[in-house]
Amino acid sequence: MDYDDAYANGAYINDAASYPPKWDEAAQEWRSVENAVGRAQLNLSYGEGEREVFDLFYPASGKPKGLLVFVHGGYWLAFDNKSWSHLAEGATARGWAVAMPSYTLAPEARISGITEQIARAIDAAAKVTHGPIVLTGHSAGGHLVARMRCADVALAAADRLQNIVPISPLSDLRPLMKTTMNADLRLDATEAEAESPLLVKPLRDIPTHVWVGADERPAFLDQARWLAEGWDNTALTIAPAKHHFDVIDDLADPDSALITALLD
Repeated sequence: MDYDDAYANGAYINDAASYPPKWDEAAQEWRSVENAVGRAQLNLSYGEGEREVFDLFYPASGKPKGLLVFVHGGYWLAFDNKSWSHLAEGATARGWAVAMPSYTLAPEARISGITEQIARAIDAAAKVTHGPIVLTGHSAGGHLVARMRCADVALAAADRLQNIVPISPLSDLRPLMKTTMNADLRLDATEAEAESPLLVKPLRDIPTHVWVGADERPAFLDQARWLAEGWDNTALTIAPAKHHFDVIDDLADPDSALITALLD
């Protein structure tokens, strides 16, 4: 099996190179408006690192019903929180606040360290908001929010977690040791097992709903199914006609099935 090919997404998505610029443009436009009208707090610190910051968006309706945290993907190697601001629109339109953290990328950070950063980011956002917390993240971000259900992760706000929706998550990291990107991820057998949500026990009692696109690579469909089947109290949705890059689009739609799965 060619593991590099199995976990390659862009090569199998039409016009894949156009997506990052479109994400950046949509995010900047939406973030600028929200900031201008006073519904955004940008670059809030949750640690001492340069990338240990999060953006917080508030609903127009007044006091938020709760907090949604979105964690970006990029194989722990790419992107930051600024490319996804527009995806907060679905939840803010439903009356929720949305936090979007950045984190230190590999190879500067190991995945275990990134997991700890995300826990700190959630705790920091929890301190400045009230109510229940729901978590979602895409790809590597799906892995990171899934890790928050694992009881080995120190998370002060754990008792406020209402729901976790990992989108196209990486649930078993052991196959990634066989990819060339592991030169930067630096996974060994011990860390790959310890950081694989599928393999970690015990779990916090938090309802979870795994979401994946029907048109994604077989490896990502497998990773999603493994987690849904391996965890108790976990549902699986395979979204029709969605691939790895557009499966997150419905986060911007307050009436979408994805937002309903998160907030209802």
